[in-house]
Amino acid sequence: MKTNKLNTVIVLGLIATIGILIAQLLWTKQAFTLEEKKFSQKVHIALLEVVKHLYEGTNHELPVENPIKKIANDYYVVNVDNDFQAEILEFYLKSEFKKANLNTDFEYAMYNCQSDEMVYGNYVSATNKTPKNVSIYFPKHKNLIYYFSIRFPSETSYLFNSLRFWFILSIALIVVLLVYVYSIYTIIQQKKYSELQRDFINNMTHEFKTPLSSILIASNYLKQQENIKTDEKLEKYTQIIINQSNKLNNHIGKILNIAKWDNIPMTLEKQKLELIPIINEVIENIKLKYETADIKIKTILPSVFIYADEFHFSNLVYNIIENAIKYSDDKPEITVQISMTKTHLLLQFIDNGTGISEKNIPFVFDKFYRIPSKKSHEINGFGLGLYYVKKVCTLHEWKVFIKNNTEKGITISVQMQPV
Repeated sequence: MKTNKLNTVIVLGLIATIGILIAQLLWTKQAFTLEEKKFSQKVHIALLEVVKHLYEGTNHELPVENPIKKIANDYYVVNVDNDFQAEILEFYLKSEFKKANLNTDFEYAMYNCQSDEMVYGNYVSATNKTPKNVSIYFPKHKNLIYYFSIRFPSETSYLFNSLRFWFILSIALIVVLLVYVYSIYTIIQQKKYSELQRDFINNMTHEFKTPLSSILIASNYLKQQENIKTDEKLEKYTQIIINQSNKLNNHIGKILNIAKWDNIPMTLEKQKLELIPIINEVIENIKLKYETADIKIKTILPSVFIYADEFHFSNLVYNIIENAIKYSDDKPEITVQISMTKTHLLLQFIDNGTGISEKNIPFVFDKFYRIPSKKSHEINGFGLGLYYVKKVCTLHEWKVFIKNNTEKGITISVQMQPV
């Protein structure tokens, strides 16, 4: 994905997540306000019922004005305008709050007109907890004679408990936002490191190319000199320099190609190809380099055709067979088996190599991955061969699998479409 597109996706995702979080917090705040109003209404109705009960059996009529005044969110004053007993008041408060489903703690105090002070009544716990020892100060109110005050010390926690689903959802959204931000930060860091790695590889390989070319030119010129040709040792050493320089040059070319494919997608020139002749040609080229390798083709199909890029397909076959030869302790024996399933053509490379640990199989197609073993330390390479194989298969819409053989070695299977 291009940098501009990635940045756009990141910004839009971040804006959307923050927008959802803000909307959720606003909804939660609104729900808290509604729950607070609902609580106040319940308290108001319950206290009116308490006032009615206190007027029962008396000659006084209910006051015309609303006897209940809300002084604060958790504090109410009720004007009874009639004498009442503390025990009767507490009984009615408990019963009416229970009917209104107000399951929260409360405490009350009554005004004593004789002593002109507020007399603390009781702390009533909804959960039958031990009442608090310290009472809260209840102020006096002018122009009232028979009245009581009531306070709900746990109103806020009661409301929060009623809205716990909203708060849990809000916390979950915050966690999602934090995970999203962390993920974006990780992606940006990995992208940055990937770009640094690619720039380093490009610069490194280009810097190596120039001196290598000079070494190869000088070595080839040196080999043509009469003094070198007549000296067997000098000619041998000169040839070693040329061979090792060519080998290093090939490795650098592979790294450059991989770095280029990360920026520019590999293009394919597909055409109809006959499978067996191409594999035979690759085998002949490999045997020039590895004379002891025993490579054979096993098939019952007279001729097989596929649509593929000849250059990349030949390299795919070459990389798989060369890998099998390199990772073999004994004389390399590779069987290239061609068969047909109901829907696909199956190309299998069966070797007698050292095999691969099951825990390492999922990573063998990763770029620059090399299996940690004694054999891999002895073999020169950059872990690009099977990465290239996987890339070519992906571009051709083929599938590639690796599994260990029952006795020894591995089998690499390429599943493709026949013509």
